Amino acid sequence: MNRFTRILKHRLVDDTDTRRALDSAALERLAQRVRQSEARHSGEIRLSVEAGLPLSYLWQGLGARDRAVTLFGKLRVWDTEANNGVLIYLLLAEHAIEIVADRGLARHVPPAHWQAVVAGMREAFRAGQFEAGLMQAIDAVEALLLQHFPLAEGERNPNELPDGVDLR
Repeated sequence: MNRFTRILKHRLVDDTDTRRALDSAALERLAQRVRQSEARHSGEIRLSVEAGLPLSYLWQGLGARDRAVTLFGKLRVWDTEANNGVLIYLLLAEHAIEIVADRGLARHVPPAHWQAVVAGMREAFRAGQFEAGLMQAIDAVEALLLQHFPLAEGERNPNELPDGVDLR
């Protein structure tokens, strides 16, 4: 796809498309699922959904991975006590999915595992099931966080990051 076509594709999607993919009820269910998950481990999960990339990314030829890494920093996912935050990023214009895990969790999970999680999400997104795909991703991340960062009996997760979906 040439640069002009890609820019046009990204400019044609907006907040309306995001709200169509995930209405307010879906956003609340996703936030509730993140809260439920974080009550069981010490990790932090952030969801970010973006209609299209900023023009500066498109002009430079950058992609979803570049944007996810940037948002990982902007949303302060890296700033957790145990370095075990995870960003799940969805770019609607390209149906691109990225998962960025902080070093505390990343050292335990091989890249092939993350690729398998993303592949499962991709199928749901192709079918237009954005909420189901994100729920599937939360479940997969939760399983890893429970394995590597479970809460001890009586311990509570201090909830270092917001649970709601970041919409861009």
